[in-house]
Amino acid sequence: MAANVLVCAIGEDERDAWNPLWAEYLTFYKSTLTQEISDTTWARFHDPGEPLFALGGYVDGRLMGFAHYLFHRSTWARNRYCYLEDLYVSEQTRNRGLARALIEEVYRKAESAGASRVYWLTQSNNAQARALYDKVADNLGFIQYRKVL
Repeated sequence: MAANVLVCAIGEDERDAWNPLWAEYLTFYKSTLTQEISDTTWARFHDPGEPLFALGGYVDGRLMGFAHYLFHRSTWARNRYCYLEDLYVSEQTRNRGLARALIEEVYRKAESAGASRVYWLTQSNNAQARALYDKVADNLGFIQYRKVL
């Protein structure tokens, strides 16, 4: 891992540092969102009434990645689940352990909150990320179906 790596909550005053990473993440997934959705997402991270959280991965004091996660109830468990919705590390800092550090911090946050599992999705062709994911979690082989409304 790179020297001087820190993982902690992204501060409300760090929107300018988060924006380019968010844009890179959306580009990676060939997605676009309205500015209103990005603004709403940012506001939710910093609203204590929302179950949505943003961790930042910092290298030498610069925000270089993020993990967005949330807690929700399940019909299959007494305790809540933790869904790691977005995970991104800038290309220039990949393969240095930052993504793993972000995942491990989500694990700690989930455990502290009493969640019974952490889970996430990725595209089947995301080979670089899946190489890490196969080391830190189990692939249960589910396929996602979606209908956009």
